[in-house]
Amino acid sequence: MVVQAKGVGANVAIRTKPELRARILAARRALTGPERAAETRSLQTQISTVTYGAGTVCAYIPVGSEPGAAPGDAVPILDTLTGVRILVPIARTGLPMHWAEYRAGELVGAPFGLREPPPPWLAPESIAEATVLLVPALAVDRDGVRLGRGAGFYDRVLPMADPHARLIAVVRDDEVVDTLPAESHDVPMTHALTPGRGLLQLGSHRE
Repeated sequence: MVVQAKGVGANVAIRTKPELRARILAARRALTGPERAAETRSLQTQISTVTYGAGTVCAYIPVGSEPGAAPGDAVPILDTLTGVRILVPIARTGLPMHWAEYRAGELVGAPFGLREPPPPWLAPESIAEATVLLVPALAVDRDGVRLGRGAGFYDRVLPMADPHARLIAVVRDDEVVDTLPAESHDVPMTHALTPGRGLLQLGSHRE
């Protein structure tokens, strides 16, 4: 398979998902501190807008080089949200992804280098309560195909989401690519959210 990887620092086609993942992760790690902070501030503002009045939002805690990650214990893209209930994922090998209610300042360390709320946790099916889902991604294409890290946690839980919910892949500007290889289990994203380009409609949702 060949991935048309325009916008991720590639001048040639990338032939495998692992190769594309490696290229994107390298580009993310190369960002300077001020660049990361500027992207986080932009995402913070935009996420406040796209989740306004949503009721329940499924989000995630960005870590490492992910867009929106910040040093220390704060989670800027979530900490300023008001009037919404925020659910974040609980990931364990061999189990479907569970959820927990996010409260600022109450996160603990978790497997895979993640952070999560302490128990009690909610069932995987709780995802269906959300009208907006913010989904971590390494890239997304214009048809809504999402490239994750390959663990499959979201692949197993996204089919439980409300079919009318907005599924928003959070990526950097140049991680919206022309095309990615699709697989039968993929649940397409309806939108991408990027620091500089804002909320982009994808696939059949494009105007």
